Amino acid sequence: MTHSIEINSFIALTVGFVVFFAGQYLTKKIRFLADYNIPEPVSGGIAVALTTWALYAFFGREISFDLSARDALLVYFFTTVGLNARFADLVRGGLPLALMLGATVVFMLLQNLAGAAVALLWGLPSQVGVLLGTASLIGGHGTAIAWGPRIAEARNVAGAAELGVAMATMGLIVASLLGGPIAKYLIEKNDLKSDPDQEAAFVIVDNDERTDHFDYVDVIRSLLVANIAIIAGYAAHVALQEAGVMLPLFVPCLLAGIVLTNTVPSLIPNLKWPSRSPALALVSDFSLSVFLAMSLMSMQMWTLSGSTGLLITTTLLQAALAALFILFVFYRLMGSNYFAAVLSAGFAGFTLGATPTAIANMSAVTKHFGPSPLAFIVLPLVSAFFVDLANAVVIQLFVGS
Repeated sequence: MTHSIEINSFIALTVGFVVFFAGQYLTKKIRFLADYNIPEPVSGGIAVALTTWALYAFFGREISFDLSARDALLVYFFTTVGLNARFADLVRGGLPLALMLGATVVFMLLQNLAGAAVALLWGLPSQVGVLLGTASLIGGHGTAIAWGPRIAEARNVAGAAELGVAMATMGLIVASLLGGPIAKYLIEKNDLKSDPDQEAAFVIVDNDERTDHFDYVDVIRSLLVANIAIIAGYAAHVALQEAGVMLPLFVPCLLAGIVLTNTVPSLIPNLKWPSRSPALALVSDFSLSVFLAMSLMSMQMWTLSGSTGLLITTTLLQAALAALFILFVFYRLMGSNYFAAVLSAGFAGFTLGATPTAIANMSAVTKHFGPSPLAFIVLPLVSAFFVDLANAVVIQLFVGS
């Protein structure tokens, strides 16, 4: 007989803190986790999820968490992403940014088509394919969890959110393994060389006065601005719902942050705006880290007992699709040069995993073969600014009403 144990929101949030530190400990002790850039909240969260699975399997105890605090953290994180986005940087990215954005959108469509094909192969509704595609891979854990419950309810698919999180976790691992070898192959095969002088000309220099010192006043200011953006985003969310446009709350909040951060400082020059400040970074890092910890720890692994084959099939197919797209399309489109090779490592990182994985992939390549500063400008602008917006539209296209 199975007994349910429900953990309330406050305790769940507290457990999320503990899970984060557990993940830090595991990452320090297990070299594999550090070498392959597995985030601390992911390793800690999976460890807890496996523990709750064991309690279910051997003792009949089904543990569930109230995740209302986690959902609020998701909104905060995406709002801070919007508050950090500047139109001026996007303009400076130039042609490479436009080309990469175009390639990313095309790949997103291919990735969801592949996911839909696997879903149909395994007897699932084609709409579940987005959880085997961009919602989990390009979107990551946050987007998978945001869309998972909606798809589960609309298509009557049990464990959809857990399936998306599992796919996102496998994507992180594959992304870390795939990007570096692809770049190494391209560089050595084509005898590519770094050109530091030429590349350095594209480096964006932020002339704003920056300081690493901040206090509670700066944090409160950042939270106030984030809350204002969230209120504006919530109002837009309600308006969109009334117009029949169904999007997760974090999307209009992200847009509200972008609009505010690119208008308010110009309208009120003397206002101390928190964009790209250490205090706002603290809010962002805290929100994302605890959100991921709570997301992973709350996975009900027993609902995936019949999905192992599905996950393996999807992972192999998506990895092969990414490799072929990079080698035969992306690398050539971006110029078939050293910059394109480094960017290829990053492209594998964020299309299968996340922006931090992409940066780690490119860092490993440039440490061995030489610098490519432009790659570190273009990729984050695409992966952390445009992709969340484009992904929401692409997912909606595949999921339907």
